[in-house]
Amino acid sequence: MGLLALPGLASAEPNPPTPPAAQAQPPVSPGTLEAAISAPRVQIALLLDTSSSMNGLIEQAKRQLWTVVNAFQNARRDGQSARLEIALYEYGNSGLSSEGGYIRQVLPLTTDLDRVSEQLFSLRTNGGDEFCGQVIQKATQQLEWSQSKKDLKIIYIAGNEAFTQGPVPFQTSVAAAKERGIVVNTIFCGQAEEGARTGWTDGATLAGGQSFNINQNRAVAMVAAPQDAEIARLGVEMNKTYLGYGRGGEEAKKRQVAQDANASSNAVSATTRAVSKASRLYDNANWDLVDGTKTGAVKLEKLKDEDLPAELRGKSPEQRRAIVEAKEKERTEIRDRIQQLNLERQKYLEAQRKAPGAEGGDTLDKAILHSVRTQAGAQSFTLE
Repeated sequence: MGLLALPGLASAEPNPPTPPAAQAQPPVSPGTLEAAISAPRVQIALLLDTSSSMNGLIEQAKRQLWTVVNAFQNARRDGQSARLEIALYEYGNSGLSSEGGYIRQVLPLTTDLDRVSEQLFSLRTNGGDEFCGQVIQKATQQLEWSQSKKDLKIIYIAGNEAFTQGPVPFQTSVAAAKERGIVVNTIFCGQAEEGARTGWTDGATLAGGQSFNINQNRAVAMVAAPQDAEIARLGVEMNKTYLGYGRGGEEAKKRQVAQDANASSNAVSATTRAVSKASRLYDNANWDLVDGTKTGAVKLEKLKDEDLPAELRGKSPEQRRAIVEAKEKERTEIRDRIQQLNLERQKYLEAQRKAPGAEGGDTLDKAILHSVRTQAGAQSFTLE
């Protein structure tokens, strides 16, 4: 999903920090912007409770991000590939402003997947009051939701306290979201009966969404496959094909390496991240010359020498072009190999899932993937 990070609206909180995704980026060419706007969109806002009891939820979100992303690799509507945008909010954290309802927009809607991973790994829990109605209201009002009725717009809110807390009734904020074509799904971290009793089921029903209950402290069930090690190795090897440009290029390359390291603490997470990096969704045209020149986001011949990576400085235009093309060829070969290995991996995992005693699981990714298949179909999106 060339991909373009779309900035969110300003926060209503007093003196809010500048969201990381709103930092200055190299200019995008008009052609790339037009193509990005015309693509069908899948927009997902994750609203995560970061009160003191939610360490398990955050751990699941970190480990399962790439599994969720990979579900959208083939997302299409009317034959056109869809762009995936993810936003992130935290709520219920005592370290946040009480005037703002203990709520923070961590990221506006963005296609920068490395930044989403970076921010998930930065979340820390701290006891507080969880105002579900208010965080839904903020996400509805602050984010740049698509105006198209055809696009898929979804909020997932996860937490473990009563859905009825706070100054904004959930009925009001959920109705406003629904009016804008945003589906709200609720994920209660606890027993289903308690979630129903405390308003989580009602919130989803009113919003036209689905309600789930999960065990936030359940260890993420990830089945290893024979292809995992090679896929993960190739995912890291792919980094050598990236040529950062402009002021943000060097920082973005460091972020890429850091998120590989974050994923590597779990073998399957490293694999699913590598699969994401080999997909069309992992587009870094705003800082990488290979993606940037391919999508038209940047013109190689117009960059000043100081804006180029070390490999290209002092080179003639022809030499620069040759280096970029060589990197693109190398990346394509690595991507193709990862995708082939992943096909073999999926066949292996499917056989394991059919085996007697295979575990289903009640974790965050299962809730998201189950609901999104239904809701995508309702908006004429296909995911396969």
